[in-house]
Amino acid sequence: MTCGYRDFPGRRWLVVFLRAAHLAGVVGVGAGVLSGTAAARPFTSLLVISGLLMAALDAWSNPVWLRELAGLSLLVKLVLLLWFAADEAARPALFWLILVFSTLFSHAPASFRHRQL
Repeated sequence: MTCGYRDFPGRRWLVVFLRAAHLAGVVGVGAGVLSGTAAARPFTSLLVISGLLMAALDAWSNPVWLRELAGLSLLVKLVLLLWFAADEAARPALFWLILVFSTLFSHAPASFRHRQL
């Protein structure tokens, strides 16, 4: 763990539930994108709210997080998500790009994700 890491009882389970909610949002939004219909608002809200809560928790728990590759990857993902929201024609390709980018980054070794910039 990095210097200055903060924790609280139940944090791990909170993160597990937020990840589960986030994945449910991804599946709902993805179903809309892949079927050519608009994603139901509850799925979009679930995706965004759970993602922002996980990011806020990471930033609080590890104050240097935004200066690590993990924090930078979140900023890249937010730019891609804004593009996704604004460009309907590009949504199918952006959905896959964001999904693959997120998966690769979240499963990369911690020594890579937490490398400081």
